[in-house]
Amino acid sequence: MKIGILTLPLHTNYGGILQAYALQTTLERMGHQVILLNKSQVQKLPLSKMLFIYSKRIIKKYILHKKCRVFAEHYYNKIFPIICQYTQQFIDRHIHYITFSKLSSNNIYNFDVIIVGSDQIWRPTYYPNMEDPFLAFTKGWKIKRIGYAVSFGTDKWEYTQEQTNKCKKLVQSFDAISVRESSGINLCKRYYNITAEHVLDPTLLLNRNDYINLFKKTYTPTSSGNMLIYILDESPEKTKLIYTISNKKKLTPFRVNSLVENINAPLEQRIQPPVEQWLRGFYDAEFVITDSFHACVFSILFHKPFIVYGNKERGLARFMSLLNLFSLNDRIITNNNISDKLLYSEIDWNIIEEKLKELQEKSLNFLLHNINANRKPQQII
Repeated sequence: MKIGILTLPLHTNYGGILQAYALQTTLERMGHQVILLNKSQVQKLPLSKMLFIYSKRIIKKYILHKKCRVFAEHYYNKIFPIICQYTQQFIDRHIHYITFSKLSSNNIYNFDVIIVGSDQIWRPTYYPNMEDPFLAFTKGWKIKRIGYAVSFGTDKWEYTQEQTNKCKKLVQSFDAISVRESSGINLCKRYYNITAEHVLDPTLLLNRNDYINLFKKTYTPTSSGNMLIYILDESPEKTKLIYTISNKKKLTPFRVNSLVENINAPLEQRIQPPVEQWLRGFYDAEFVITDSFHACVFSILFHKPFIVYGNKERGLARFMSLLNLFSLNDRIITNNNISDKLLYSEIDWNIIEEKLKELQEKSLNFLLHNINANRKPQQII
């Protein structure tokens, strides 16, 4: 079958890129032709809003003397290819995609199936035009619509009443829906009146050798240390924790990400390193400290002891759901009070692997069954 994948736009986010790669690879191994629908990152102001927004920025910059770029969109479009030059190489090399600025209402690629997911594609703050990931543009198409490991990002409902009403109607056209977090099951029941299955994030459908092969093929150099630090939201508390743990365990911290999200950082410090270097980081690490969901995933895949600093702003439900699956709840902390017991405790990776195989089989069966079957999501009465 010809399958389209709609997920969050691919740019510099390692987890976002790799979950798209993993889902595409899984479907291709099933014998399908797969194309990812990738939203263009080019920024452009509507003509109707230009005068108002530019005037507002001029006042802010020249009268209020605040940091502000008047022509922010032009600057972004200029630097974006520089910032993502290495991650884009991975995307171009490994992902089959088409770029769109607006989704077509015609099935010009003759898709048989469109799969929405994974990542936080059903989170309004991450995908503002919520009708797209609920496939409003496919109205009238004779296709199967499947949600795979879609995520709301949080266990709190963030939709407006208008968004809820529109999406509730659109979701009825889906043939099957699965969610990445256990909390997503409850949200689907409560707000959409449908049953959703709990499945693995796509990155967990592949094994670590699939990822090792990616960086070995590119002769990626060895990491500069043996304690991987992947922190998205820096803070003095996290810096202190890193220092404490590195001293206690006598490990050398190293990072593989840039200051990509810091708009005030020098451009050369914002260039994101290659995806392969990020993967190599888990391979080389003896210990991982992170506040990232997908860094937890790859710590598990690569059998690396890890600690995750609870990232409340980005949603704790994602972490708790993942860790619960593997009985690793003790790996998450929300402050610097970390015990030596946790720091030096061993993880039984044989048990983890057994659980992973069980969950992989369930998740793959969801895809196999629903791509080849024709059913609607069960109504909750």
